[in-house]
Amino acid sequence: MLDQAKTQLMIIDVQGKLAQIMHQKESLFSNLNSLARAAILMDLPIVWVEQIPNKLGSTIQEIASELPNRKAMAKSSFSAWGESAIRDSIDSNKKQILLVGIEAHICVYQTAMDLLAQGFEVHLVTDAISSRTAENKALAIQRLAREGATLTSTEMALFELQKVAEGDQFRALLTLIK
Repeated sequence: MLDQAKTQLMIIDVQGKLAQIMHQKESLFSNLNSLARAAILMDLPIVWVEQIPNKLGSTIQEIASELPNRKAMAKSSFSAWGESAIRDSIDSNKKQILLVGIEAHICVYQTAMDLLAQGFEVHLVTDAISSRTAENKALAIQRLAREGATLTSTEMALFELQKVAEGDQFRALLTLIK
């Protein structure tokens, strides 16, 4: 089970024109927004990365605007783990990683594989990842599940983190998912 004290959110490469051609982009962006706002609400660390932003562009405004006072970290390796600055930004005491972003079959997949190899629990938020085609997304999900990633959805993960249906945080969370 996800635990707020042990969880961090990693957002992979939701940037530029590439983000605009993702399969089911509207629901992808909506779920990413909910997860970013919930991570801030729950005070979860957020690791936010961009693939060669000088060539692919910055994170789309719909997502970047939900991450005030934070800065994306650039990478050139497909796996975020391949960059030492990103590795150093990952809280090694928080072993549960909610993994989201694009493309599922490239950067999300390779990052997840590396995180699993390092002993992290990867919780793949399947409605907050995408690829240009549904087939590539499905293949990434299938492979990662077989390799040990836990499959979840935005609502499933957020309610699992919340645990109880009471308090200010719960009421605020409800506004994020409606």
